[in-house]
Order: sequence, then C-alpha cells, then structure tokens
Amino acid sequence: MGFNLPWRKTQTSKTEARAIAAPGTGASGNKASGNKASETKASAAARILAWQSSAMPRWSARDTTSLTRLGFIGNPIGFRAVRMVAEAAAAVPLVLQDVTERYETHPVLNLVNRPHPAQTGQDFLEALFGHLLLTGNAYVEAVNAEEDWPDELHVLRPDRMSIVPGPDGWPQAYDYTVGARKHRFFSDGGRSSILHLKNFHPQDDHYGLAPMQAAALALDVHNAATQWSKGLLDNAARPSGALVWAGSEGQGMMSDDQFRRLSDEIETNFQGARNAGRPMVLEGGLDWKPMGFSPSDMEFQKTKEAAAREIALAFGVPPMLLGLPGDAAYANYQEANRAFYRLTVLPLATRVAAGLSDWLSGFGTETLVLKPDLDQVPALAEERDRHWRRVSTADFLSPAEKRRMLGLPALSEEETDA
Repeated sequence: MGFNLPWRKTQTSKTEARAIAAPGTGASGNKASGNKASETKASAAARILAWQSSAMPRWSARDTTSLTRLGFIGNPIGFRAVRMVAEAAAAVPLVLQDVTERYETHPVLNLVNRPHPAQTGQDFLEALFGHLLLTGNAYVEAVNAEEDWPDELHVLRPDRMSIVPGPDGWPQAYDYTVGARKHRFFSDGGRSSILHLKNFHPQDDHYGLAPMQAAALALDVHNAATQWSKGLLDNAARPSGALVWAGSEGQGMMSDDQFRRLSDEIETNFQGARNAGRPMVLEGGLDWKPMGFSPSDMEFQKTKEAAAREIALAFGVPPMLLGLPGDAAYANYQEANRAFYRLTVLPLATRVAAGLSDWLSGFGTETLVLKPDLDQVPALAEERDRHWRRVSTADFLSPAEKRRMLGLPALSEEETDA
C-alpha cells in the first residue's frame, strides 16, 4: 500500500501550524509580547464598525469543511441533491474500447469494477462524484504502479490534499496531510500515482469550483428558515407574546426574584412542542398580550422553498425530482428525469470516465477510451431507440460512418471483407 491509512484523524489548524513552524511568534508572525497581547483597548472606531455591520447578513464560512457540514451533513436538500447525482452517475454502465475493439475484459475494467478489496466499483465512483460535487476536486491514488498496471485504486479526501506547484506553475507534487503526518506524492511527467479531477474554476489555477460553494447563500437561507421554524415550534408553534406586569397601584416593575420565577415557569410549563395549546394561568397583575404573524413571518415558508429550488439548481437536479413545490419547468416526472440525465448525469460521468481512462492509459501502451454506454441507460431508452432507427435507415451512410455515429469501434479488415 502506498499510504498509511490508520492515521489520527484530527487536523492541525493553520494557526497551530504557524505556531509549530515558528515558536514564540503569534498568528501574524510577530513576537509574542507577554501580557501586553492580552490587554483590551477601547477603540474609537469600534462603535462605528459595530453599527455598520449590525444590519448586515451573516453568512457561513466558505471553506470545504464548513460547507460540507452545513450544506451536506446538515441540509436535507443539499444531501439529497448530491446523493442523487453521485448515485445516478455511478450507476451508468461504462464501456472500454480503442479504435478497433470494444473490450469485455481488461485490467482497466478490473480496476474500475473492483478498485481494491474493501470497495466495489459503485462505491468507488460514488465517492469520486461526491467529492467533485462537494469540493470541486477529486483525487485517486494508484498503488504499486511503478512498472505495470496499478494493483489498487483509492479515493483520497480533497480536504487533506494540497498541490505543490513547480517552477513552471504545473503541479510537481501532492501533499496528503492527516494530523501531524504528511505524505508527498511526486508527479513525474506522464506516469503519476495521483489523478486530480477538478471542476472549472475561473479564478483558481489549481483547484476546482464546487457546486456546493455556488449554492452557499441559498444553503444559508434554507438553514436559517429551518432554524426559525424550529424556534417557532419551541415557542408553542405560535409567535411570541408579551407578559405585562401591572403590579399593585399601577407600578410596572417586578423584583428580581419574581422575574426569575416567572421566566422559569414559562420555560418549563408553556414553551416547547409538548406544551402547545396548554392554557396559561396568570397571577394577579399579569396580562398576556399576544403578537400576531407579520407579513414577513408568513413569507418564511415561501423563502425556504425558493432557497431549496436554488440549491437543486446549483447541482443540476430538477426540483420536481426532489419533491419541491412551485416548479413547472417540465411537463411530467419522466421528462424531468430525462433532462436530469442529459444535462447533469451524463456530462459528469463522461468527463470523469475520460479522465480515468486517459490517466490509466499512461500505465500501459494502449490508447483507451472509457465512456458511458448510452444504450444501457434506462432513462434514455426511447431516445436511443429513435437514434438507432434514424442511423440504420440512412442509406446514404456507409457502415463505417454508421458505426462511428453510434459510438462503436471500427470493424477489422477481416470483418469488413466478410
């Protein structure tokens, strides 16, 4: 095996790394100044900055770990969209061929179908597509591939991988870091033990842009709307009201003990889903002033649904397939499913398969093409039937041209003569 997998999973933060690299320096690289660094100074501009930012929206962090936690692990729409695309793309049958032959058995097919003993080909491809969707990058390690075909293929976590550019700007090595341990994979020309697949990013030369990052604002809105709904449910599924204390002789001030006791009783006996609908018994001098829903409160559900559709759009999943209301882009579920495969699944599967075959071809002497078998995709069965009929009835095309249009390899000389 080329890598020691059972490493400690905790990662060293950037601040900790700087502290380790330069003892006695702070996060900014300056020498520590003892107790002076911990002193708090009053700033004349602080109040202005606080006032300026008080009405600004607070967005979540845009790093890979935060986006995965908030947008995939903590959001049902993001989770389902990623799973739908990854599972559908991994289930697309693949064929391997060169200019003259379509292979039934081949070392490349063996690797793709069983990359290593602990993982099936379906799981391998799902992990590959999932990392591309979540981070915009996917990395595959070839094990024991110095002189022949690799023995195994392993998908590596993108959040642990960093690229080391060479003098010409192209990657010369890849560092895989887990905790305090680091392993460097060198990229020496045509034969590299690391395959890096990435999405297009207009502002980054080395790393890809993740759909999760494009959907980040919609994810924040959707999560905030969910938290608002949860808060409303915790408050007896209705908006808050006000308890007004009149007191004796019109005095409107409560003692500290009275205020604490009243707050504890309300939290224990009247808040939460299990206390919904329980009548409130008030002592003398207390009056309940309910507050109704404002128009902005009523729009929260619509805002949440709109954010869910934007999340689905970022991942290329028709909202109809996720059961989201308000989407009428397609006439029916079947048409939406065909569009999902045509516009999202097949382009992704084709690009990843091409990257795999081009990389694996470097370990042998053949120029191989790994691509989706469109005739085996159930969602496209009707379209493929029409395509085959059109090509087969075109009398002005030669057999070689028909085979090329259908994506089939050319016939050998013996088959042509027969």
